[in-house]
Amino acid sequence: MTRTLTGRAVLVTVLVAVVSVLITAAVALPVTLRSANADARRDLAGRANLAARLVGAALDSAAADTPAERVPQDSRVRAVVDGLSDEGIDAVVIRGGQPDREGLPARVVNEIAAGRSVSQRVLWGGRVVLAEGRPVPASSGRARGDGIVLLAPGVPVNARTVLGRLWLALLAGLAAGAIAGALLARRLGRPLRQAATAARRISAGDRTVRLATDAPAEVSAVSAALNDLAAALATSEGRQRTFLTSISHELRTPLTTMKGYAEALADGVVDGEGARQAGVTILAEAERLDRLVEDLLALARLEADDFPLAPVRVDLVGIATDAGASWAPRCAALGVRLTVDVPPYPVVVETDPGRIRQVLDGLLENALRAAPQGAPVVVAVSTERASGVVEVRDGGPGLTDDDLAVAFQRGALYERYKGVRKVGSGLGLALAHRLIGRLGGHIEAGHAREGGARMSVLLPLAGVVSEPSYRIRTAT
Repeated sequence: MTRTLTGRAVLVTVLVAVVSVLITAAVALPVTLRSANADARRDLAGRANLAARLVGAALDSAAADTPAERVPQDSRVRAVVDGLSDEGIDAVVIRGGQPDREGLPARVVNEIAAGRSVSQRVLWGGRVVLAEGRPVPASSGRARGDGIVLLAPGVPVNARTVLGRLWLALLAGLAAGAIAGALLARRLGRPLRQAATAARRISAGDRTVRLATDAPAEVSAVSAALNDLAAALATSEGRQRTFLTSISHELRTPLTTMKGYAEALADGVVDGEGARQAGVTILAEAERLDRLVEDLLALARLEADDFPLAPVRVDLVGIATDAGASWAPRCAALGVRLTVDVPPYPVVVETDPGRIRQVLDGLLENALRAAPQGAPVVVAVSTERASGVVEVRDGGPGLTDDDLAVAFQRGALYERYKGVRKVGSGLGLALAHRLIGRLGGHIEAGHAREGGARMSVLLPLAGVVSEPSYRIRTAT
């Protein structure tokens, strides 16, 4: 039973009830004892007052009787003492400062002989008892020094007595604890069972599951987390479907072109120069497919821990200059003005030069796709605090602020601009983001001063760079 939430809740509440009753008993014991003894002392004090008056009256009346009617004083006093004895109270009569029984402490006798009352505990008959003594007021026929002391045991209150009286409260506490535990467990268990059912539905593929969050705070947090998980999975699967749709489109376009030219060659429709041109087109489309497959494989491998990286100390200026030289012919063929803006000193970082060049080539590919004829494309290297920075800027239509927030999500820009302007598969920026993250850097999107988009790669510097106040601009 204790393996379930209900069993544990019932057990805990029952234990709390038992502990509460026992603590109550422990606190009640001294309180009950003091209260009972206070009542006993008050009762004994009242009897002592009455006994003192009776003894005084007995002594005075015996002296006033005629000889024929006179009853001995001792008999009258003994009658008072016997009456108290019948009620379980011992009485010691003091006459002229002398007690009629041994064993009474001298200080008590002296107090009574001096005409003062006594109210204290004394040792009597081998045990501690309550003592209430009262002096008998002196009369015309008697001197001071008479009195009576009443002795009675205190109220015998102990733990067993208190627990004996609290057994009903203990049983009621146990019953209340069991009922409260069952209700609490039911209250807590219902949303947890609902959460377990929802989790199983989510694992089965149902993304519409939503749980109420009006349970206690901790259980509500579990429900909210499951709701967020279902929403996140729905969003992720939606993006995957969109991504697969865009990839299938990107694959279908070059395949259709290649299939058409291949059929024409197979049917003998084209020959000579036409066949050569068909071969060039098929080769270009095959290279496009190869780049797309390479991007897909790179993204898949980035998810694994064995993605190969070979970091060394490299100069970003050299990488940017080499990239500019490689891309210059293509930019010239498209009528785009390529500029390489680098400082006259090395910007050294520790990274994988092949992966950085891969990222830079992908950013230049995107820039050339967006930049119209005559627009600028800039590759710039600089330093920013403790980072080396490589930027690719273009003079194309650029991105909105909303675009910048999702620029590195797979297929996000493709979905926004397909059919509106020339866009790629949506893999390039996602791949660049993952690559730079694995290299310990950061990539961000922004607005370029040339009017288009700016993509900035930041990598930690491998050493301190003293930056001069000027740069050189190398046009390619």
